[in-house]
Amino acid sequence: MENTIRGLPPLSRLRPFEAAARLESFSKAAVELGMTQTAVSKQIAQLEQDLGTTLFERRNRAVFLTDAGRRLGRVVSTALSDIASEVSFLRGTREAGELVLHCQLCEAFYWLMPRLSGFHARYPDTELRIVSSERPITEAADVFDVALQTSGRPSGTHRLMFTGSDEIFPVCAPHLVPPERLPLQAEHLAELPLLSHRVLPQDWMDWPGWFEAVGTSVPARLTSRPFDSYPLALQAAVSGQGVALGWRRTTEGLIAQGALIRPCSQRVLRPADLSIFKSAGRQVHKDAEKLLSWLAEELADAA
Repeated sequence: MENTIRGLPPLSRLRPFEAAARLESFSKAAVELGMTQTAVSKQIAQLEQDLGTTLFERRNRAVFLTDAGRRLGRVVSTALSDIASEVSFLRGTREAGELVLHCQLCEAFYWLMPRLSGFHARYPDTELRIVSSERPITEAADVFDVALQTSGRPSGTHRLMFTGSDEIFPVCAPHLVPPERLPLQAEHLAELPLLSHRVLPQDWMDWPGWFEAVGTSVPARLTSRPFDSYPLALQAAVSGQGVALGWRRTTEGLIAQGALIRPCSQRVLRPADLSIFKSAGRQVHKDAEKLLSWLAEELADAA
């Protein structure tokens, strides 16, 4: 064991590498660690020289993990996160034995919560904690065992287990459009106030992409009211401020309650819109497979 440990690269090189692999960015890793981007790049270059292999491809000021980098990133993330988890537990800041699910805020609030009693009824002895966020899992502040987020968002070295389908269609308050005008054609939606969730990067569908996907020309003077949070955009739609894009899994409850309607019939089918990941940053929790199996059932039942 002692000889094996002595053969490890310096921790000063592993920490920048782990952060850069998890965030898929040298600059973001530098900010997280309080280093300069040059220092992070230098430490990773020295690690690559020590190992005799390339861990990142550098292209057009962006970096991409190689297969070797992805494998090493998972191992290093697991080791460092396990150390951090144990330190947090010893300090009394983390509960022992808890199963942590990281979930996008909207899916957590509108889709997961109404179903969660089913998980607790099936596994009453499993202590499940939900961590919600609007940021991608590469920027998660807390360790987690399983995560759910929109496909295509950064995922770093976390392991994709399976995907779930969804569909996207306009939604609005019932009183926004006179009943005699329903259903609207997609091209007439631009006559109404459009509500938009704007993020950087724009890693999920917005109005221009939706119009194109349903085969309708993007209106020449397309404008929308931007919100920096999707729950805010959705609540604005509920209050009658305009038309928002609704994901079926997020809005089906509000539609069933009569808080929202679908003003037109066009929709965009997304067979793999949600992704479920197992964390690469900690040892597998003994009940992680139970949670993954339950999520797979719930996503399949609602398909």
